[in-house]
Amino acid sequence: MPDVMSSSRLIGVGVGPGDPELVTVKGVNALRAADVVVVPVMDTGEKGRAEATVLHYVPQERIVRVVFALNERSDHARREAAWDAAGERVAELLAAHPCVAFATIGDPNVYSTFTYLAHTIGELVPGVVVETVPGITAMQDLAARSGAVLTEGTEPLTLVPVTAGSAVLKDALNGPGTVVAYKFGRQAAEVAEVLRETGRLGDAVWGSALGLEAESIRPAAELDGAPLPYLSTLIAPARRDGTRGGKL
Repeated sequence: MPDVMSSSRLIGVGVGPGDPELVTVKGVNALRAADVVVVPVMDTGEKGRAEATVLHYVPQERIVRVVFALNERSDHARREAAWDAAGERVAELLAAHPCVAFATIGDPNVYSTFTYLAHTIGELVPGVVVETVPGITAMQDLAARSGAVLTEGTEPLTLVPVTAGSAVLKDALNGPGTVVAYKFGRQAAEVAEVLRETGRLGDAVWGSALGLEAESIRPAAELDGAPLPYLSTLIAPARRDGTRGGKL
């Protein structure tokens, strides 16, 4: 492993859920100031959502695709090998460049690949400075596009990745406040059933490919059990009585 100066910086930049206009000014400045911008892909021939967004602000020649085992859940050894290889590649880039940005959809501190990369780089490159620039999340974008209010007054907000199992989602829906579910596309039928069982189907809304050509935003009541895109988002608003300031 080449020596890396302690002044090397790795910046995780949240680029939002897909609409390039939702990248913050600070995010754009960080992407443009970096020597190279790393984008995660599952295959080197693929242009992912993060890269498509970054290309609105950074020329292709400054973008580096790095393969991550983004969809590997069963083969632990393969996933670890892929993470090691990705970490080594980013460490090489840090050895050659003072500042490397990593573009992640959404926010770098919310269910992001960057969290794991930063941990790996911290072990491979002692002294590296790791920073993050927050990004707009899918739940914020879906709320804005659908008119769903995420929280009022003293309501809690619960965020659940359905990859943890529909039972976790059901527990959250039986509780108070608004529930947001991420990554539920492959379990759409189970999610629809849980919404019905908990009486939360009526006001719920789901969206996928937010800000992209294939965008779809619909009432959750229209879920017919067919699989949805993996990166689908669900908002089940809190039960409210309709009075202004009722939860203050």
